[in-house]
Amino acid sequence: MTATLLEIKNLSHSFVQRGVVLDKVSFSINSGDKLALTGANGAGKTTLLQLLVGLIPRQSGEILAMSEVQLTETDFVQLRQQVGLVFQDPDDQLFCPSVLEDVMFGPLNQGHTMTQAQQRSQQMLAQLGLEHLSDRIASELSGGEKRLVTLAAVLVMQPKVLLLDEPTNALDTQAKQKLLQLLQSLDQAMLIISHDQPFLQQLANGYLELKDAKLSRL
Repeated sequence: MTATLLEIKNLSHSFVQRGVVLDKVSFSINSGDKLALTGANGAGKTTLLQLLVGLIPRQSGEILAMSEVQLTETDFVQLRQQVGLVFQDPDDQLFCPSVLEDVMFGPLNQGHTMTQAQQRSQQMLAQLGLEHLSDRIASELSGGEKRLVTLAAVLVMQPKVLLLDEPTNALDTQAKQKLLQLLQSLDQAMLIISHDQPFLQQLANGYLELKDAKLSRL
């Protein structure tokens, strides 16, 4: 049975320098969706993802998670337990002394004990074939390794929705194929920003386009 996980109603946003980037945008993400979000550079795609998880204050419109309107920072803290954002640049997301500690950060914030967080994180790293990186520092990793570690740090929290911002950036062909196979195997609903059309064609089951601050389903 299909369930609506995220719903956006008449969401608008503007910047002083750039003007209006989102003009009464409405759409929903349902279970089973793997939606591609396309549009020119600077169209507002990353802004939209950041608004969805409360990293940018909402100016107007509504954001609903599991049918509940999200208004306060407390609401968005809880939303981020269910909606995981994988940043365009992994270096914005990895900041702990080791890979294992980066992955443990989310479970610890969810209230798990140190032992529970460590066990969950080690299991997730093993699931993604990254257990050999546990004690490494993120700055020592390749671009592909960093990308998979950031994904592990989000997946370990068992979100219902994944927001992926240019997930194939800086990946070689082998790393890109590994990421694609992993994402294809996941049950989570997804909203994926990418200019990589071959990648999207193998992953997405629906397309949204952001153009001139308006969002349309293709």
